[in-house]
Amino acid sequence: MKKINKVYVLLASVVLMFSMKSNAQIVKAEIRATGLTCSMCSNAINKQLKALPEVTNVETDLNTNTFTVTLKEGNELSPKTFKEKVEKAGFFIGSLIITAKSETVSKSPYIIVNDKKNDATEVQFQVVDKGYVTEKEFKKLSKSYKDIATYVANSEDDFHIKILN
Repeated sequence: MKKINKVYVLLASVVLMFSMKSNAQIVKAEIRATGLTCSMCSNAINKQLKALPEVTNVETDLNTNTFTVTLKEGNELSPKTFKEKVEKAGFFIGSLIITAKSETVSKSPYIIVNDKKNDATEVQFQVVDKGYVTEKEFKKLSKSYKDIATYVANSEDDFHIKILN
């Protein structure tokens, strides 16, 4: 009888581990790039983003220089991945808006800078750190978030986010 109980506990533990891992993920990223002057520029970014195995689709809007990246379920990407890919193509991020499972933003390395609450299963947020907004916007945000010690420290391992919905 004791052996059967141990099997049930072990089985329940394994199921719980796998179900928890699948909740933390980015669903979609909207990247507005800066410095683009032609369609060849957008092709360079498009190529970098499509090279990620987690990407299922990239839609490009040449009028706004926005790339909407749809991702596979269960991915473990962070905003840093998108920044690196855009910079590898020779450009910069002017804005990064992410749609993610709500459980994702409740964990480190995400730090919420506004008090907006969201009970939905998915949450949309903007990364407001240096390198994820324009230089002008970052200067403005630095004044607004000067009381947040981690924002002032400007660590590349923390992602300060503003909940949008």
